[in-house]
This record gives sequence, C-alpha cells and structure tokens, in this order.
Amino acid sequence: MTQADWNAELYADKHDFVWKYGSGVLDLLEPQNGESILDLGCGTGELSAKIASSGAKVTGLDASSAMIERAQAQFPALEWPHLEWRIQSATEMTFEAEFDAIFSNAALHWIPSPEKVVFNMARALKLGGRLVLEMGGKGNVAGVVKPLEAVLADEGFALQNPWYFPSVAQYASLLEECGLQVRLAQLFERPTPLKGGTGGMQHWLEMFSIPLLKNVPLERQKELLARVEQEARAQLWDGEKWVADYVRLRIVTVKV
Repeated sequence: MTQADWNAELYADKHDFVWKYGSGVLDLLEPQNGESILDLGCGTGELSAKIASSGAKVTGLDASSAMIERAQAQFPALEWPHLEWRIQSATEMTFEAEFDAIFSNAALHWIPSPEKVVFNMARALKLGGRLVLEMGGKGNVAGVVKPLEAVLADEGFALQNPWYFPSVAQYASLLEECGLQVRLAQLFERPTPLKGGTGGMQHWLEMFSIPLLKNVPLERQKELLARVEQEARAQLWDGEKWVADYVRLRIVTVKV
C-alpha cells in the first residue's frame, strides 16, 4: 500500500481494533528500560507509545506519511522524549545492529518482497536481539478475498492482491535463513467484529481493499464493492454485526 492510500482518520475511527488486538503481542516483547526498540509498521503510534512507557527508546517506522503525522500529533516529542518517528519502508531501511528488539503488528503482510524485509530486520537487530511480530497468516480474510476474486473475474478484471499471508513453515524458513532462530510460531483464527454495525464491512472494504482494485475504473469500484459485501454476507454477517475471518501468524525469534 502506498503512502497516499492510507486514510489515517478512517483507520483511527473504525479500525482501532488493529492496534488494540496488538496489545496482547506486547506481553511477548517484554520491553525493558533502556532498550532500543524498532516498531516496524507503527501506524498511528499507540503501540509505540506503550513500548516507550517501559523506558525503552522507540523508533516508530511506517511508509505512510499520513500515519506518521497522526502519530506525531498524538504523541508530541516534548511529552514523549523516548519516541522517534520515521517515514520509511521496511524494504528500504538500512539499520545495522542498532536494536535490542523489533516489534511489528499487522504490518508485514502489506509489504512485498518478504525476503528483503526479513533480511533487513535481521540486519537491524543486535546479536541476541529478538523479533516479536504478528501479521496475517495463511487463510486470512478468505471470506472477503474469495468474493472479491469472484466478482472481479465475473466483470473481466484481474485481482491485484498485495497481501502476503504465509504459513508457519514458509515464514519460519525465511527467518531461519537469515539467522533468526524461531522460538515461537503460532497460526490461529481470530474472528474480529467490525465497528459500524451494518456498515462495518463497507468501512473495512473502503480502508483495506482499494489496492486490490487497481485494474478497476474508479467509477465502478463502489458498485463492485457493494456486490462483494453482498456475497460475503452469508459467511461474515452474524445477524447483528460483521465478523471478519482473521487468521493471525504470531512469531518470536532471537538473532543467533
């Protein structure tokens, strides 16, 4: 997803569950006072601030300028001296043995070239440093992806899927090849209620699916997304709310 694609206001208003669910991953990170920690794909910065509250020095990195601007506004430098923000892609970062730990929540499945990202993360860690992450795993949001594929195919459009949802074996292999010893690897279902009542799926599609519609003329996108919503209803609408079929991959590694 490019910087221009992210709507930070819509993300904060309707999709704050992304970082709130990520709070549980912080228990695995166990940040310590004085540590140097990278929050990779930090979004609007809430989890970066939680990490910094431990006394760790935190660098929040995200490719989206809109996300970083909101993070800076919420957590100004004078009040949060342990927080630093940087606009940069994980594929472009050049840190070398600078961090005691890297934390990432709900970000890495958006980034192409996973081999490059894993290499950069391994290079950024000090020897003995740890990587703690959660991302979309194999089968994530299949209840949305399959209707998207079907609706677009019916109209003669190819789905431009930017997501990378690996299995445990796929991702663990990449990590091990770069010297990151896997200590924990879990793939689990996490059904996720969407905010907004009957409009929950519409908001979700507006936030996250637009990059998949690059081959679709702008004037047709709203119509096709309405069809996708209708196709997904039988599986994802429980009669009171939309529940997205999230599948998460949770990983803990140590650089050896």
